[in-house]
Amino acid sequence: MRKLLNKELDRKSVDEFKQSSKTPVIIVLDNVRSLNNVGSVFRTADAFLVEAVYLCGITGCPPNTEITKTALGATDSVSWKYFKTTLEAVQELKQNNYLVYAIEQTEQAIMLNDFEVEKKNKIAIVFGNEVKGVGQEVVDASHGVIEIPQLGTKHSLNISVSAGIVVWELFKKLKWNADNADDAEKK
Repeated sequence: MRKLLNKELDRKSVDEFKQSSKTPVIIVLDNVRSLNNVGSVFRTADAFLVEAVYLCGITGCPPNTEITKTALGATDSVSWKYFKTTLEAVQELKQNNYLVYAIEQTEQAIMLNDFEVEKKNKIAIVFGNEVKGVGQEVVDASHGVIEIPQLGTKHSLNISVSAGIVVWELFKKLKWNADNADDAEKK
């Protein structure tokens, strides 16, 4: 088995990415401290054609050397917007008919593996601060909470890992399956 060369990966140019149909997901970062986490989230957003990343509160914004180092150019392809508070972002998302879900551990949280979403829905997912998590006021303003099942002693994942897990699951439910079904119908 031979590893593929970069030129064999069918990579989109930045312009092709911007013109592509997006997965109807917006990632919201609620006061994320680590610039490396921010850059990693941009890479995940690029990998799965996410609509945008919303950066809120103390979350760092591009251009920033630390973000760029981890994002590897994804800040050029993925749309982003800054909000002074996460509540402002949530309010705008709701006005634009997004279903907003905090990624957190709460009473009555829906486990990610049990989360169902209709393909017509637009989703926003909120990831919180590395220490404090998603702010309670943001949890309260959300349509619901999704929890990543965890079985170990920590019950805590790095935000960039959490974003990768959740975005992959939503991608499969919202876009990947729809694209595969469309391809199957064409055959």
